[in-house]
Amino acid sequence: MSDDLALNRPGDAVRRKIRELQPDPVMRFVGRWRSGGEIRSWLDGLAGERVTGRVLDRLRGHGWFVLHAVQWASGADIDHLAIGPAGVFAVNSKRHRGKAVWYGDSALTVNGAPTRHIAVSRSEARRVSRVLSQCCGMEVPVRPVISVVHAAKLTVKNADPPVLVLAVEDLGRVLSGLSPTLSPEQVARIYGVARDARTWAG
Repeated sequence: MSDDLALNRPGDAVRRKIRELQPDPVMRFVGRWRSGGEIRSWLDGLAGERVTGRVLDRLRGHGWFVLHAVQWASGADIDHLAIGPAGVFAVNSKRHRGKAVWYGDSALTVNGAPTRHIAVSRSEARRVSRVLSQCCGMEVPVRPVISVVHAAKLTVKNADPPVLVLAVEDLGRVLSGLSPTLSPEQVARIYGVARDARTWAG
């Protein structure tokens, strides 16, 4: 694994986990079709990260930089980091194929069942902010985002949500349409720190 995280592809951390769970490529392929299996669950997550990654990558060349599969020393990873004029966004990809996703106040449900998506996303963004602020020598706010992939319906009932919950197809448009908060120099500085794997090794 390179120290330059800019070389990462969307879902690289998930791919490594799948290979750990099932080293045999034939059995990985079989696991793809077994509903309810652990491999199937990770493969669903991988599909979601790839879709989200493709959307975010389109922001590149418009003053934005994007990193994928930013891994902590613990082995956990940040699905995507988007760094641009509107700030820094920790993007969590959630694939809920054919399901109804509802977000109001501080709760997000999937087909009526509660999830921990909001709490986890907020905690992750706070942690990313602490690390980047310390390493950049300046305050770096990080906004948590959940990219909802392949849901049958997404309902957001919150005018000022603590976590930005968006259908994946709206992700690029919304982020690029937010008011600028960072100068090009600040964006470049934060990106230079964020792309270095050693930043996240502590």
